[in-house]
Amino acid sequence: MKQYEHKIDQSGNPYLETDLPGPTLIRSPLLNKGTAFTPEERRDFGLSGSFPPHVSTLEEQLQQSYASFSAFQTGLDKHLYLRVLQDRNEVLFYALLSQHLEEMMPIIYTPVVGEAVAKFSLIFRYPRGIIICPQNIDQIETLLDEVALPDVKLVVASDAEAILGIGDQGVGGVGICIGKLSLYTAAAGIDPAYTLPVGIDIGTNRQDLLDDPLYLGVRHRRLEGQPYMDFIEKFVSAFKKKFPDALLQWEDFSKQKAFDVLNRYQDALPSFNDDIQGTGAVVLAGLLASMRKIGQKLSDQVFIIHGAGAGGVGVARQICRGMEREGTSPAAARARMLTLDSKGLVLTNRSGLEPYKLEFAQDPTCVASWKTKSAIPDLLETVQSGKVTVLLGLSGQPGAFPEEVVRAVAANTPHPVVFALSNPTANCEVNPVDVYRWTNGQAIVATGSPFPPVQHNGKSYPVGQGNNAFIFPGLGLGVLLSGARRVTDNMLTAAAVALNAYTDDERIAQGGVYPRIDQIREASKYVAVAVIRQAMADGMARNEVPDKDLEHFVESGMWKPQYLPIRRKRG
Repeated sequence: MKQYEHKIDQSGNPYLETDLPGPTLIRSPLLNKGTAFTPEERRDFGLSGSFPPHVSTLEEQLQQSYASFSAFQTGLDKHLYLRVLQDRNEVLFYALLSQHLEEMMPIIYTPVVGEAVAKFSLIFRYPRGIIICPQNIDQIETLLDEVALPDVKLVVASDAEAILGIGDQGVGGVGICIGKLSLYTAAAGIDPAYTLPVGIDIGTNRQDLLDDPLYLGVRHRRLEGQPYMDFIEKFVSAFKKKFPDALLQWEDFSKQKAFDVLNRYQDALPSFNDDIQGTGAVVLAGLLASMRKIGQKLSDQVFIIHGAGAGGVGVARQICRGMEREGTSPAAARARMLTLDSKGLVLTNRSGLEPYKLEFAQDPTCVASWKTKSAIPDLLETVQSGKVTVLLGLSGQPGAFPEEVVRAVAANTPHPVVFALSNPTANCEVNPVDVYRWTNGQAIVATGSPFPPVQHNGKSYPVGQGNNAFIFPGLGLGVLLSGARRVTDNMLTAAAVALNAYTDDERIAQGGVYPRIDQIREASKYVAVAVIRQAMADGMARNEVPDKDLEHFVESGMWKPQYLPIRRKRG
């Protein structure tokens, strides 16, 4: 059920062809131009009386839209304005976002998207994507057949059990899928007509949502165990049948489920879990940049990962891969990786330890000589006795890195590395201002949410944002352009290495270990090139890719927000 088709005229110029009637045309965000419909288009589609007589340029519409955006005072109101604009006119939405990406990315994604997801049932305006639930899963093939997009190539799907740092959000999790796909287009130029958000509503364990009379989701507790996996299997089977070459990103699945789903399907179709693999890659990139600044290697460091969930294990895996690239053995790399959860240091002898945590659990004999108050070392004890030099926060716990912990890391190294990566901003483990103050400006700091530059002792320190948006859009673009059959670990590592290489020396010298947000489109292109090369090296590429000028190949494959002529389909 395609709304339109891309065509090329006899002069080689692109245009869109549709048989939609005018009233439906202006309600299709992929086709609607608003006041920019030309006189010919207005006449052909019966729209001459629908708009004021002036035919606007895209630039005029951008000026008007930015003025409207700027008139709103709160982040949530601005988010709602942009979402309504996206649902009305996608070209205008992405053109506006591209012009003001640094200002608007925190509005369409973290941190404001967290508030929007939490209030999904109150602010729902317009359907986007599909929502699958126990009531319709047996009709999943029909649901996918009814998707009114020309050619789905990229899907982000979430069961919303672990949204950012705010946890179980039930049906509201589809909002995170919409936000992610917006960044795929804004940051990497993936045509929005190729993208489909999928909300997986299998219930919620939040009693306040179940009791809320306005809650829009399924009103029962979450499916678990075999019924859960059977539900996911029905979705994936139908997805593979309908979109056999599409890339599927798993988003915000909780702990063991994240690993179970990834392990089950990563070889079955092109797919990856951004919380596990994307987070790992973006953290590795920032750490490689940090090593450039201090002139050391990853294998010179001892790492704490505070937050042993899906993201924490993904980070540990990628850091170990980084150390192995330097020549460190896998066992020696794991020995330098200390993971902590809410109970303290993860040890192999802990009763009831979740299976996914075992990979980086430490043998108790390794800590037998430590001075600790109990059998399980806490964060401060682990920093002190483990001689930790790199502190990575993925705990979702605000204030988890107090002054005594940061100072303890600084006692182990002249240049402590502190990444407070939990989102949204309210869940950040420590404020960068405090880290610079406690370390006298010697620390290397990055965060997950945006923070302004820190002024300390007359110097300005940019705070690099370790946002997965520096990885997943370029990764997705590279996978789609190469036609990769599978997303390999090597591709994620290649993406991390490429992002580090893209970050310029001057910014790193100032303390910013990630590029500026306004450079994200160029960074994504750089990442995509590396991913395509790795897909070819891994024997995963199905598409024909040029041996030379790969950068031009990637650039030419990136969608740009511009109005194309629209013609009525004849006959």
